[in-house]
Amino acid sequence: MAGQSKEALIPPWGLAVAGATGAVIANAIVYPLDIVKTRLQVQVKRNPSDPAPTGVDATHYTSTWDAISKIVADDGLIGLYAGMNGALIGVASTNFAYFYWYSVVRTLYLSSQKVPGPPSTAVELSLGAVAGAVAQIFTIPVAVVTTRQQTQGKGERKGMIDTAKDVIDSEDGWSGLWRGLKASLVLVVNPAITYGAYQRLREVMFPGKLNLRPWEAFLLGAMSKSLATIATQPLIVAKVGLQSKPPPSRGGKPFKSFIEVMQFIVHNEGWLGLFKGIAPQISKGLIVQGLLMMTKERMELLFIVLFRYLKKMRSEQLQKAADLAASKAKQVLPLVTK
Repeated sequence: MAGQSKEALIPPWGLAVAGATGAVIANAIVYPLDIVKTRLQVQVKRNPSDPAPTGVDATHYTSTWDAISKIVADDGLIGLYAGMNGALIGVASTNFAYFYWYSVVRTLYLSSQKVPGPPSTAVELSLGAVAGAVAQIFTIPVAVVTTRQQTQGKGERKGMIDTAKDVIDSEDGWSGLWRGLKASLVLVVNPAITYGAYQRLREVMFPGKLNLRPWEAFLLGAMSKSLATIATQPLIVAKVGLQSKPPPSRGGKPFKSFIEVMQFIVHNEGWLGLFKGIAPQISKGLIVQGLLMMTKERMELLFIVLFRYLKKMRSEQLQKAADLAASKAKQVLPLVTK
């Protein structure tokens, strides 16, 4: 196993299942932080001349803890888990697609190299960006629906199907489910930075080590995600703004691009508005990415053991078949010679 990459030991679907499993477990544990960061990122500073907001828009949050307290007070503990089913479906599908295509493009790249060796940082980022772009195209409708569910008040709450119908009916038809696609494609730099940094930090901190200990995987995941979140927070805020309901001051007019969202936020809240919700975003990212990579590493190890066992079983079965064929040949041979 020494000297071999996991791409050579585990098929793409195995790496994808490992990544998706880790992502679902991690996001389920910290889902309330996802609700909080979404609520913080969609709220806009109101002017006296703006129409009076209603429903969930009428509540203003000043911090992570303030948001948790108010959500629980308004909706109970269940309010911290609004839209969780859709979110986890989105997490599972996005991460499965991402890790699958990341494994495929990375394997193709490594096999095309005449001189073996790990990809450079720039190549790692490029491979991650390609995988992320493919994953986003197929999974963004779930993200749009989940964002809407997370910003619905108690009396407005609907299931995934009904929320999707609302998006289709109230906006640009079916294309409304792909709202924010351009921002999402730009945001593929986030997982690209995350996993590119993860691979590079791994090679620097734990050179030549194929299987990491749980705390080592957690540390690398947390460090890499923190770097990616700080670098891309304005784009994350803009994407959430695109996918949520437009603020009351726009009279129901949706944003057309993430540049328009960023201009609106800067005009109303200043440049720091582009970093709102960064505390729960980083907290969530630290825990999720740490748990994700820790779980993914364990799952990959299980797959390696499983595939080795299956390979051994198949080898033994082939050997038994060969021995049986040889034994029958020995029995038949004397009869033929007679």
